[in-house]
Amino acid sequence: MHQKSKRWNEAARKWLWVLVILGIVAALPVAYDRLQTESTSKNVEFVFDYRDLVDISAYQAHPQDYIDEQLDRLKAAGVGSMALYESTLDELVKSRRITVYDSQQAADLTGEAVSPNENYTYVAFNNEDSVTHIKPLIEDTFTRLGIPVRAWTYEKKEGLILETSKSDAVLKPMSPDPITVKMLRDKGFAIVPRLVDSVPYDQAYMEQLMAYFADNGVKRILFEGDSVKGFNDDAEMKSLQAFGDLLNKYDIGLTTIENIKKQQKGFNKLAYLTDYNVARIYSLSERDATLETDVISDRFVLASKDRNIRMFYLNAEPLRDTTIASITDPIDNLIESLTEPGNAIKDIEANGFTIGQAEAFKVKDSSLQRYFKGVAVVGSVALIALMISYFIPFLTIAAFVLGLIGCAGLYVLRPDLMEQGLALATAISGPTVAMILAVRKVTAVNRTASDMNAGRLLTHTIVLFLKTTILSLAAVPFVIALLNNVTYMLVLEQFRGVSLLAIAPMILTGIYVLLYRGGSATVKDVIKLLKTPVTLAMVIAAAIIGVIGMYYLSRTGNAGNVSSIEMALRSFLENTFGVRPRNKEFLIAHPIMLLGLFLSFKYRHAAYLLIIGAMGQLSMVGTFTHIHTPIYISTVRTVLGLVLGLIIGLIAIWVWQIAERIWTRWSPILRQ
Repeated sequence: MHQKSKRWNEAARKWLWVLVILGIVAALPVAYDRLQTESTSKNVEFVFDYRDLVDISAYQAHPQDYIDEQLDRLKAAGVGSMALYESTLDELVKSRRITVYDSQQAADLTGEAVSPNENYTYVAFNNEDSVTHIKPLIEDTFTRLGIPVRAWTYEKKEGLILETSKSDAVLKPMSPDPITVKMLRDKGFAIVPRLVDSVPYDQAYMEQLMAYFADNGVKRILFEGDSVKGFNDDAEMKSLQAFGDLLNKYDIGLTTIENIKKQQKGFNKLAYLTDYNVARIYSLSERDATLETDVISDRFVLASKDRNIRMFYLNAEPLRDTTIASITDPIDNLIESLTEPGNAIKDIEANGFTIGQAEAFKVKDSSLQRYFKGVAVVGSVALIALMISYFIPFLTIAAFVLGLIGCAGLYVLRPDLMEQGLALATAISGPTVAMILAVRKVTAVNRTASDMNAGRLLTHTIVLFLKTTILSLAAVPFVIALLNNVTYMLVLEQFRGVSLLAIAPMILTGIYVLLYRGGSATVKDVIKLLKTPVTLAMVIAAAIIGVIGMYYLSRTGNAGNVSSIEMALRSFLENTFGVRPRNKEFLIAHPIMLLGLFLSFKYRHAAYLLIIGAMGQLSMVGTFTHIHTPIYISTVRTVLGLVLGLIIGLIAIWVWQIAERIWTRWSPILRQ
């Protein structure tokens, strides 16, 4: 019975390879759909925070003239939109539309005694425009919030009394200042409203506001705070659905912020309700607005090309410069980043983009995609079962069957968890299987390598490296197919398990090199390994490996600090090739993989170098797990890494051979 089961599992491995190939073929049309989707959004929009401009103008001798001048300069530089927050009394004061007093201040002005039981807010309008446009805005807002509003006059100036404290009144959000909206529209700017969910949701008011936005060309809104408009009242009022219906009615989309620590509450639901009419935005902070122009430009260019960023938010703040005893601001620096000498806009356009209002991706989804995905799921499970079979052969069939059953169950209960879990397991399996087959090959050739010259060994090395790479990349079509959803492109959902992918294939390769090169590992092999005496050298080696491993993991996912030398290298590679290959691939992993393969054909223990070489194989697959990066960019990055890594690896082999010849010639003399 044992022999029959062994034969069945060995035969099953051949059929699993057939399923893997069929799965790859089925995944390719899904990848093509994603390529089409990625080509549908080509507009890049620059948005400046208008509130920051008002804050800076407060330090100028002629604030309004300053604002007018800077708006014209920003428009000429390529900034096409202005972000406007919902108005507050404080903001209207800064814009000099109104003057606000508390009860005591109003009493001092009028010479009237103030009631000890009164703590109201007094608003005086500074000109006729404010009376015409701002007065109705304030009346409507405070009346809607249940706060009594009465007329008030002071020295022939019209005003209002708001029956709430000044501290409370200045917190109430109102519609964006209509005078500012008109002024900005007249100057040719698009408006990007910033909405906050701080007051009870009112559908009638939101209908009026969205209609006003649509009339003024608003195409996208940006939320302020930790939740979207309507989230706090959604449980009682179903306000997210109501708000989503309004956004669809007026064709207004959403904006999601890159690298936000925690997604705004309710955003994913609202994105779903608007059929993912969403664009990603990168916010350049006030502090970063003072960076060198080429640094800022590079950020913009790379973000649009590599990360599907279609909107850039520019912040600025007034700065005290004691060296010149003056208040400065970074607006000049931002303009120079976009134009000369930074040339951000020129470089973005050279990459095939157009400066204009950002658009959402138009998802291309063929009618047969779900069936192709189904075949890809079967192929993914087959690849995972293959990986298991090389460690525990008698579980080959069981692993495949249980994998299919588990996927079916998760698809019913949590389809997103099924996709993410299967994508992670497949991404680990591809490089692991490839490395196992490479180890098996060098082990087999090792017995006859003494009969080969260096040229034949080098040919075997290059061919095996390319075969291993192709097998590792077999996981890529599966990952693309499983995670082919616009939510991953917008980073509303993400590939899970980056750290596990970064280490698991290396560990599994190490286990195989350590235990399986003589055939299947047995209990005796494990016991023998556990009984191996621990030496000081082994402890030191383990500590060094641990430190290196921790640093490696800390850098996974672009984390950790980057040295100035590495930044310079990155810039050089980006400027030279247009796409930056991964340093760890072409500088470390691929060369060590090539050297390890070459030496493993002759020296048994050289196979341990392949453990480090596995880092390059898993990194290539990991590149394609960044679904927000276009497939084209990931492909070019991977190919460049392979070519450069191959060149450096061949140089390493050449240096080794020279060193080996020198050692062979001189070591007998040195021993004398």
